[in-house]
Amino acid sequence: MLKGINPIISPELLKILCEMGHGDEIVIADANFPAVTCAKRLVRADGHSGTDMLEAILALFPLDKVAEKNALLMAVSEKNVPNPPIWKEYEDIMKKYETDNVKVEELERYAFYDRAKNAFAVVQTGEKALYANIILKKGTL
Repeated sequence: MLKGINPIISPELLKILCEMGHGDEIVIADANFPAVTCAKRLVRADGHSGTDMLEAILALFPLDKVAEKNALLMAVSEKNVPNPPIWKEYEDIMKKYETDNVKVEELERYAFYDRAKNAFAVVQTGEKALYANIILKKGTL
């Protein structure tokens, strides 16, 4: 183990975060996400929530300051369904680490899948909340 690194960040995930460059994207996916289908690189994080994983990653990972949007959520497909409560939790976590640099956009489900296929990596959590998928765009320090 290393000091200062959340233990849910596996050695494999730490390596991926280090290898990512400015503008690369990473997906934090819920347990229902078709991660094997979409991922170039897949990190399993079964048993961990999406919020815990987002918190652990953002402690190490700067969001892109120049991108139009640096966080993308999978839009709810059903009509007249409110935004999932986990979105507010995600926003609160992002604002904790990126106080003035959170630029969120919703992507339609299939557009999200297409974007995920081009992401640097997918981290599949054990998150059970629906629509708990988020793509983060890496920035610079």
